[in-house]
Amino acid sequence: MNSDGDRHDLIRAAGCVLWRRASYGDGGTEICLVHRPKYDDWSHPKGKLKHAEEPLAAARREVLEETGHHCAPGERLGTVSYLVNGRPKRVDYWAAEATGGAFAPNDEVDRILWLSPAAARGRLTQPRDRLLVDALLNAFI
Repeated sequence: MNSDGDRHDLIRAAGCVLWRRASYGDGGTEICLVHRPKYDDWSHPKGKLKHAEEPLAAARREVLEETGHHCAPGERLGTVSYLVNGRPKRVDYWAAEATGGAFAPNDEVDRILWLSPAAARGRLTQPRDRLLVDALLNAFI
């Protein structure tokens, strides 16, 4: 396959590791995870880019659509690549602080959880998503 075919087949997506300061205890960091009933999995909010959409704009849009929260993106956390039905998928991620909003269940996401980093790491379905928790914590150091 030539490079044009490779680019055409690539699924581009973007998302955020959405976080907030806990309002209780020592004010530690909480991470928002979304539950997608279609896949019965827990992940970070993310989604495919629309035509001509910039990755960061897509990441912010997906956070709002999936969690109901607005966010302030910060440091870029990296890119995760994997195959979906034989097609390559590339997801760019940013750290993003939640700045307000409220969750309402929808067809794509039926639940969200705000968890400590350790609990989030344990709840995430895909090991590749756990690495993003580490990247977020490293961004704070």
